[in-house]
Amino acid sequence: MTAITPTYRSRFAPTPSGPLHLGSLFTALASWLAARQVGGEWWLRIDDLDQPRCVAGAEAIILRQLEAHGLYWDGVPVRQSQHQAEYAAALQQLDTQVRLYACTCTRATLALTSLPGPDGPVYAGTCHARHDTRNAAHALRFRTRNGALQWLDGIQGNVHRTLPQQSGDFALRRADGQIGYHLACAMDEQRMGITEVVRGADLLGATVQQLQVMHALQLTPPRYAHVPVLLATDGRKLSKQNGAPPLATDAGSVNRQLLFCLTAMRLEPPSALARASVQEILQWALQHWDRQRLAGELALTALP
Repeated sequence: MTAITPTYRSRFAPTPSGPLHLGSLFTALASWLAARQVGGEWWLRIDDLDQPRCVAGAEAIILRQLEAHGLYWDGVPVRQSQHQAEYAAALQQLDTQVRLYACTCTRATLALTSLPGPDGPVYAGTCHARHDTRNAAHALRFRTRNGALQWLDGIQGNVHRTLPQQSGDFALRRADGQIGYHLACAMDEQRMGITEVVRGADLLGATVQQLQVMHALQLTPPRYAHVPVLLATDGRKLSKQNGAPPLATDAGSVNRQLLFCLTAMRLEPPSALARASVQEILQWALQHWDRQRLAGELALTALP
C-alpha cells in the first residue's frame, strides 16, 4: 500500500549544544501546534553539522524534554551529519554554475568591513570578483545576484529584501571544510518534504539566504512563518549563549512552562489548566492556537 504524503509537514531543528530552554520551547510548541492543528506531520531534525559545538548527551536530553512536554514527533529523528555527501554534491553543482568563490577575509576583516543590514551584518563584497574555488583553505561564498526577494510570511506578513544590498554574499563552506548551515538547511527542507518552516524571527535573514540557495538549486521552497523570539528583561534573546536556564521536566514545571508559552502566544489559557495533564493542556492549545495573534511581532519580553 502506497503511503499518503501529508498536505502539511513541519519540523523542529535544535542544535545539540545543550538543553532546550523557554525560548526553544516557545518555537517548538508553535511549530507543533501549526502542524497538529491541521492534522499534519511534525518532524525532528538534529542540526549537528558543527561538531565542536555539539555536547555529549545533549541530544538525549533534548528528546526527553520534548517528550516531557508532550511534543512527540513523527518518524525517526534526522541528523544533518548523516547527509554530508548530498551537501557536497550540491556545493559542486553551485560551483559549476559559477555561484561560488573563495573568500580570504578573516574574522577581523569582516568585523571591520561588514555593513549594517535589516537582519544583521552584510558582507561588503571584498572578494566578490574572485572566481577561484580550488583553495580548500578558504571559505566558499555564494555569489548573490542583483534583484529582490519577497515572500508572504505566515506571521510577519510581506517580507522584502533587496539583493545584494540587504543580504550580501554568504558562506556555504567554512575555511575548515565544514558545510555551511544555509546550504544544509536548504537541502534538508526539500529532502524531508517540509511544506512550512515555523521558526524564530531571528532567522529571517537565514531565510533570505536559504531561499537564494533553493532557487539556484531549483528546489521548491516551503512556506515560512517566523514567530517572535522571547527576550529576557535585559532585552537579550533567551538563548544558551546568554545563559537561559534549561527546561525542567518535573510535572509541575512542565505545566508552568507550557502555560507560560501559551500566554506569551496570547492564547489566554484558563487558570484551571495549571492542574491539568500535559495532554489536556495541549488539547486546549490545539483548539485555540491562532498564529495571527502574533502577527508582525519580532520579539516578546519573556519574563515579568
